[in-house]
Amino acid sequence: MPMTEPAPADPDRRVTTVRVTVKLFAQLKRAAGASDVTVELRHGATARDAAHAVTERFPAVDVHGAMVAVNASYAKPSTVLNDGDVVALLPPVSGG
Repeated sequence: MPMTEPAPADPDRRVTTVRVTVKLFAQLKRAAGASDVTVELRHGATARDAAHAVTERFPAVDVHGAMVAVNASYAKPSTVLNDGDVVALLPPVSGG
């Protein structure tokens, strides 16, 4: 039986959104009542956009001062996200 090659991607079919999982920790998790939140964002969205989407859905979540990681590596809020990425929002910690 001959093997067939997959059909070429349609260049006119563009991804217009990305779906990412946002992981919340400590007081962010408590404020949202959830540890993971899935958000759908426009193509080209950043980690900052993902954080904003979480605060829109959960107004009690305050991401001010939170560190950002994308796919388990610290990242800048301006990091552009890809479909399937995992964004972690890590609140500031204090103590001694």
